[in-house]
Amino acid sequence: MPVKSIEEGLPYPLGAHWDGKGTNFALFSANATKVEVCLFDAAGERELSRIELPEYTDQIFHGYLPDIGPGTFYGYRVHGPYHPADGHRFNPNKLLLDPYARAHVGSLNWNPAVFGYKMESGDDLTFDERDSAPFMPKCVIVDPGFDWQGEPGRHDIPWDQTIIYEVHVKGLTKKHPGVPEGLHGTYAGFGSRPMVDYLTALGVTSIELLPIHTFINDNNLLEKKLTNYWGYNTIGFFAPDPRYASDVANSLREFKEMVASLHAGSLEVILDVVYNHTAEGNELGPTLSFKGIDNASYYRLAPDKRYYINDTGTGNTVNLSHPKAIQMVTDSLRYWSDHMHIDGFRFDLGTILAREVTGFDEQSGFLKAVDQDPLLAQVKLIAEPWDVGPGGYQVGGFPPGWAEWNDRFRDTVRDFWRAEADAAQLAPRITASEDLFNHDGRRAWASINFITAHDGFTLNDWASYNDKHNEANGENNRDGSSDNHSWNCGVEGPTDDKAILDLRNRQRRNMLATLLLSQGTPMMLGGDEFGRTQHGNNNAYCQDSDISWFDWNLGTDANDLIAFTKRLIQLRKAYPTLRRSRFLTGQLDETLGIRDVTWINANGNEMQDSEWKDASMQCFGMLLDGRAQKTGIKRRGADQTVLIVMNSYEGLVDFTLPKSDAGSSWSLLVDTNIPDLTSEAPFKFGSQYLVTGRSLLLFAVNAA
Repeated sequence: MPVKSIEEGLPYPLGAHWDGKGTNFALFSANATKVEVCLFDAAGERELSRIELPEYTDQIFHGYLPDIGPGTFYGYRVHGPYHPADGHRFNPNKLLLDPYARAHVGSLNWNPAVFGYKMESGDDLTFDERDSAPFMPKCVIVDPGFDWQGEPGRHDIPWDQTIIYEVHVKGLTKKHPGVPEGLHGTYAGFGSRPMVDYLTALGVTSIELLPIHTFINDNNLLEKKLTNYWGYNTIGFFAPDPRYASDVANSLREFKEMVASLHAGSLEVILDVVYNHTAEGNELGPTLSFKGIDNASYYRLAPDKRYYINDTGTGNTVNLSHPKAIQMVTDSLRYWSDHMHIDGFRFDLGTILAREVTGFDEQSGFLKAVDQDPLLAQVKLIAEPWDVGPGGYQVGGFPPGWAEWNDRFRDTVRDFWRAEADAAQLAPRITASEDLFNHDGRRAWASINFITAHDGFTLNDWASYNDKHNEANGENNRDGSSDNHSWNCGVEGPTDDKAILDLRNRQRRNMLATLLLSQGTPMMLGGDEFGRTQHGNNNAYCQDSDISWFDWNLGTDANDLIAFTKRLIQLRKAYPTLRRSRFLTGQLDETLGIRDVTWINANGNEMQDSEWKDASMQCFGMLLDGRAQKTGIKRRGADQTVLIVMNSYEGLVDFTLPKSDAGSSWSLLVDTNIPDLTSEAPFKFGSQYLVTGRSLLLFAVNAA
């Protein structure tokens, strides 16, 4: 490929950017001595040119190549000291991926040449001279243009109206009969009309996609004929992974078209992002990008700089105390938000992002950078508030503006419905965990409530298995958590016993109802709405197979559960009392003469201290008064009052319906023992309702 003489170019923006006439290359490295950009043929196989970037400004190597444009495959070779003991692992024999690449092509071939040291020796102090380029994926220069056509369906969804649906691009679409041929498992398939119509009809508002940033399949999984299905092994923070593209050459455009299609259905798009570590592993891992560009800047190193701090459990930890690492992550977030029109982010192992050398700090450099950013202030920010490092569990510890996954909600709700948690334990969880989140002006929506997620049992399996069954993962069932807070209802796994099947179905309805009727922000696991099973596998991270793909051959029970889920979502939207943004206090508002929440015992009276201390209290009610103050303005609300009754006891309970000054009688909206409930005559105050063992009820007050 004939290349015109390189020009000086500019040190900003970082990455490879085409301006219509040529491409500017800019790469940060504080410790390198020389950087070369390598250009490849149209197949990405043969290296055609190797050009040194001529300028070095403020730790940025840069240069401009005229006549080089979209579709060009490239990578870097970076020169510098190979002194692992000092934290430096430069090796120009290794082709490196641009941290700011907007697209990739090809996949990693786990040849020993992709390691910076002589891999066969097991000694990372050795230096390997083999060229890794033939075995590496390549970066692609892109045309960033895209006509979003104004996205008339896109609108901001307030937190108190948000219902999140966590799902995998491939898992949802791989086997769906309505997805056009050739688009199964792809961005285009996810954005197809049948999928958008399904999600819209379900009633969820926000689609949270498992990682779609370019990631690497671990060699140990490939050797077992498995794959890194979930994608928590990122190597490129600016590019959608091409494996989900039906047209790999246009993967960037296809991703944008998917987002536009979801927005046209009034659905938000939230990305699960993995900025806490990369796919390069520890000192014995490959040299693919950051390790060879500036290992000492991008990673947290131990006092012995040969080794890595491993607060992630994956071998390395991104150094978010370094300004250029902070810049890379915030640049990535702004790119996805602004250019790719993403509406929010869920941060895997979010505690890592707030770590300084002294540990977790809610005033960390990264959190401050995000807090002051006017663009990121407009998107949803969700932390997974834990990691495996010291002091890593930080639920409730993130600053204002952030929402957090609340695993305390998950575990307590699971325990309640298997009669191993009482009313006193459950009450704070179903009222947005005020004890954890009510500080610094945070709102009830900060608690992301979930009962299941990608990591763990599906809802169906929670009610069907006591123990994990991960044999298909090839780790002798040692992987995955054994602390599942689950109950199989009497038989492990599949059964034909009607009584057990009925109980399992009711338990699934109980869990969904608790999730969708609780204060806070609900997050559903995709497929739970029809009882998707992973056959007891609670760690399907490596299962790109029928274990993870949705089976759309839905029977009667599955369709009934979908209908029930839709009904719950409709009720949540119709009754604002179920989704207050203010934390409930239970205190009498002397001015208005109203309590926002009153806890009711089975006799229809307010619960007493002795009952809260009774570990056997398994049936109780939560009365939410729609007349309570909704905002900081001291005035009555005008919403409908509701009563939720929960019974985790195995037997029937006669529950006396309490009196409410807000109306004259009660209407039954939900009984998880009667999934196809139709409207009935009103229930008088003081009348008794026979509550089925292990069931949930929702009533609304009728106006006087």
